[in-house]
Amino acid sequence: MVIWLKDIAYFTEKMFQGNGAEVTSNRYIAFAIKSKDYGTSNDSSHKTTRKRSVAYKHIDVQPIAGAGGAEVYGVDLSKPIKRDVFAEVYKAWLKHQAVFFRDQKLTSEQYIKFAKKWGGIHLHPFVKGLAKHPEILEVKKTETDTYTFGNRWHTDQMFSPTPAKATILYAKEVPPYGGDTQFANMYLAYEALSPGMKKMLRKVKTYNVGDGNKRRANYNTRQDRYKGASAKPKAPPKGLKTNAEHPLVRTHPETKKKALYIGVHTQNLVGFENAESEFLIDLLRDHCTRPEFISRFDWQKNSMAIWDNRCLQHYAISDYPGHRRRMHRITIKGDKPF
Repeated sequence: MVIWLKDIAYFTEKMFQGNGAEVTSNRYIAFAIKSKDYGTSNDSSHKTTRKRSVAYKHIDVQPIAGAGGAEVYGVDLSKPIKRDVFAEVYKAWLKHQAVFFRDQKLTSEQYIKFAKKWGGIHLHPFVKGLAKHPEILEVKKTETDTYTFGNRWHTDQMFSPTPAKATILYAKEVPPYGGDTQFANMYLAYEALSPGMKKMLRKVKTYNVGDGNKRRANYNTRQDRYKGASAKPKAPPKGLKTNAEHPLVRTHPETKKKALYIGVHTQNLVGFENAESEFLIDLLRDHCTRPEFISRFDWQKNSMAIWDNRCLQHYAISDYPGHRRRMHRITIKGDKPF
């Protein structure tokens, strides 16, 4: 666990003399606290130090940011999960758009079994899964790699007619620092638009590609995205459609809330001139990633994240040169956006 202290004036340099540390007020000071002091995701000891969320009977839910995301405590994902417990996890997921678990030790079989609770498992068309468990993609960056898989703002499988519902990411190896994942809340991005902009965009459709069709100068091809050790590319099945039109303003099928639906796969706006399309896409991409719409998850070994691709974009931060990061990923099938 990490506790952040901000603007504590009485923490001065004198307190750290001899340690080579320079500390001033108005800075963040990180103190590492052993996980047993605050309890872990699957350890009942957290009950003595964490106040149970009023809205839940079986789990504790701790929001990590105003823009969404919450850590969930009181669940061991390696064991069978009762229906009422999973219902609360799912409720928290819909409310916070992403949920995070700490200290989860799962075999590949247990990981797959848990993932199936969220829906059917999607097999990636461009990336090979593990030899014994093709449902699981291994996403890694070695000490010498310069490219990180997912190092763009995007929502998974947006090039598909039925994009991913959810993504489940499990940390196997993490760098000593960095390697966080950021999330952009597309509900908030839509809500912050002016009434006039909302009205204009409401019926607009986007054209999205995933097969290297290069229409925009700043678009990276599939070969670019999957180069290096980050992921093992494969040829997509014959006849697979890797481009799709989607509504720019999407209605979430469960919450019924509206969200902007745009990402790196978006090439143009249907029915617009290229100059108009590029201007609006760039404008909306910048708008969606304003700081007040962003939450950020700091990974630890055996942490797990589950996020809702229907209302979030995400970005894997590549800020740990010379270090290794290895994750296991399972993607859950989704429905046609409306």
